[in-house]
Amino acid sequence: MPTLKDVDPEIATLLRQETRRQRNTISLIASENYASRATLEAQGSILANKHGQGAVGDRGSGGCRYVDAIETCAIERAKRLFGADHANVQAATASIGNLAVLHALLQPGDTVLAMQREHGGHSTHGGATNLSGRIYRFVFYSLDPRTEQLDYDAIRARALETKPRLLIAGATNYSRLIDFATFRQIANEVGAFLMVDMAHIVGLIIAGLHPNPVPHAHVVTTSTHKTLRGPRGGGLILCTQDLARRIDEAVSPGLQAAPMLDVIASRAVLFREAATPQFRAYQVQVLRNAKTLSDTLLAEGFRIVSGGTDTHLMLLDLTPTPVRGEAGQAILESVGIIVSKARIPFDESGGSPCGGLRLGTPAITTRGMKESGVRQIAGILKAVLRSSGDASVLKQARSEVTRLARALPLFSSEWDVPSEQGGAPGLEPRTLVADDASDASRLVGGEGLGYV
Repeated sequence: MPTLKDVDPEIATLLRQETRRQRNTISLIASENYASRATLEAQGSILANKHGQGAVGDRGSGGCRYVDAIETCAIERAKRLFGADHANVQAATASIGNLAVLHALLQPGDTVLAMQREHGGHSTHGGATNLSGRIYRFVFYSLDPRTEQLDYDAIRARALETKPRLLIAGATNYSRLIDFATFRQIANEVGAFLMVDMAHIVGLIIAGLHPNPVPHAHVVTTSTHKTLRGPRGGGLILCTQDLARRIDEAVSPGLQAAPMLDVIASRAVLFREAATPQFRAYQVQVLRNAKTLSDTLLAEGFRIVSGGTDTHLMLLDLTPTPVRGEAGQAILESVGIIVSKARIPFDESGGSPCGGLRLGTPAITTRGMKESGVRQIAGILKAVLRSSGDASVLKQARSEVTRLARALPLFSSEWDVPSEQGGAPGLEPRTLVADDASDASRLVGGEGLGYV
């Protein structure tokens, strides 16, 4: 059969250029990662040809014997990883998954309490231009202005004041551990459902390096990239058994028809990878790299929101400097470091709304980078952000970034799953989960990883 370069040389050329860009740059985007060859092979498979509207054993078309088996495998592996009663793997994206939860549990106009977007909340948690914010009445809780962390007493007071039908925990720009047990207590006090969006911290949760929300939440959602290190285009919903039918029907036919079966296969492979010691070791290194980056930048005189990080990401506050988020993102990209501009909580400096940068370590860790390389990156960040655009400084930085990037594969063999661990059912270790924040803090040092 003709190849892509034969059929569409323009797109083939652009794909080669994107491959070159990824190999020759360093990504510190907290929501980016590099997927394994095995997961990409499943996602780009012949399953893309198959229509499979409906659920396992109840499809709207024939020929679903094997896709039923694949989806069942994905469901059972997800349930095992997180200790969940029920899993839905059909949502095309995590954003659709979030909307499906709202659709399943609420009526239009119901009140939802979520984290204020300027303080780290996600757009699907009631953003003014997002469908969630247009259908439901969202009210918000904020961070403590002194600690820049969650204030659970204030959240409780806000819940008692607003009486939400749904309480949402989880964020896109928050770097500290989250106490899901306390969130559930608050939800119980006001008679609300508790939904947790763990999209950013999902890999850390699997590894036992962050408290697991599943024992506490009615519903948990996540994407399958970020710290989970799978291909993009994947939403997972976990819930209690009594909500299973409502969640499944909200996904399909509520919000979408036929699922992407090739993506579901990719998730099944990803969940197998996530059950291995290699994945847990990877998450430990993600945290070590994040702490190294945060500590090094703090030592160089930069300000990190909340004073550091417990997770894979941090917010670099540039409001005290002449360089704000957009300019910082652009100048770093010019030397090959890819970052995300970000809002800074309580930013009253004026100007553009993005006063800083969100930095994360999942992608560089997948490439095999350790603490010494992270310190080099921190030095480059310092030089570039304080360069005032000096061409000689930027040229030197670009050379250093290229050297670092070319020395690393996009997916380090260190994290590969040996065939004997991934080849047969029943070899997955049981998931190690942290029951509270103190357990998670202990595990950050690497204790307890492996089989339990």
